[in-house]
Amino acid sequence: MTNQIKIAVIGVGRWGVHLLRNFLAHPQVNVVAVVDPHPERLAAVKQQFNLDENVVLTTQWEDLKKVPGLTGVAIATPATTHYALIKDALQQGYHVFAEKPLTLNPAECRELCHLADQHHLILMVDHTYLFHPAVEGGKTVVQAGKLGDLRYGYATRTHLGPVRQDVDALWDLAIHDIAIFNAWLGQVPVKVQATGTVWLQGGEEQGEMREQGEMRELITIYSPSSPSSPSSQGLADLVWLTLTYPDGFQVYIHLCWLNPDKQRRLGIVGSLGSLIFDEMSLSSPLTLLSGEFEQQGNQFIPVNQRQIVLELETGEPLQRVCSSFVVSILNNTPSEVSSGWVGTQLVEILAALTVSLKQGGKPVFLNNCSQL
Repeated sequence: MTNQIKIAVIGVGRWGVHLLRNFLAHPQVNVVAVVDPHPERLAAVKQQFNLDENVVLTTQWEDLKKVPGLTGVAIATPATTHYALIKDALQQGYHVFAEKPLTLNPAECRELCHLADQHHLILMVDHTYLFHPAVEGGKTVVQAGKLGDLRYGYATRTHLGPVRQDVDALWDLAIHDIAIFNAWLGQVPVKVQATGTVWLQGGEEQGEMREQGEMRELITIYSPSSPSSPSSQGLADLVWLTLTYPDGFQVYIHLCWLNPDKQRRLGIVGSLGSLIFDEMSLSSPLTLLSGEFEQQGNQFIPVNQRQIVLELETGEPLQRVCSSFVVSILNNTPSEVSSGWVGTQLVEILAALTVSLKQGGKPVFLNNCSQL
């Protein structure tokens, strides 16, 4: 099939390499440029993927403006750089696929979404889990009412690292599970609470020095007046979240990057059973556990118990999300699953959770959360 769109990949670190791999493999994409501030990374991907000599390899974002016919960019750089890069890309007329989170500031997210809408450009966020066959299958089960009356949800996401130095465990880990619950329930929270514990990185620092190509600059991770400012006690390693949805349904989430017990497990409990998404289980990632109580006098007897491993479609989630970006560009239709507005909702939730975290778990209400 003839290539139809020209894409540049910005940032080829741990995740950007996977984006490059998927866009190179897509029959309707011609990767014409790769940008990264580290020349050694550019040399590595040129060799790894045997890139054509015509592919522009550069350490400078500005060089993209010399690439003729560029259609879109895929941005996999630190979140602190997203706002400036995405804004410039949209102003240059490029469609944008951005690694999550969209930015660290809800107001910046809304500005970028409006800018994309005004220029009739696609702005899509790489919330890969929303394209996972288990998440798609789980949404079908929940919204078909197979769990009965929904009672509560829970999730655990733990591992021994990697420990981030720019954001806490909340901003690093929570976005995945919140995105899944929002998709399964078809709602966004109206009230959130968060508590946390700091062991590794305490202190008052609000920024850090970083190497950006040939330029050293102070990147302020959060502005002190931002609703998403971190606690002065440092970056939380352990975080407990409670999300309350419009119908009263509540979700409880456990996050930690200081726990060798690696878990990526999420569930919803209903009156007729529970639905479990266990990413660590290769044989049965999505399981429906049926069961309910039969009351006999003052006793509650478990009945109708059975376990069903649900069959799922095949396919790499990242390949599916990259293909969705291509389809959105070709059809000039925003993604219904992971648009910039969906990404904005998630950043608003994280910002509200950070306010609660700073205030020791005080409830924070999201009355003005962006609507799709």
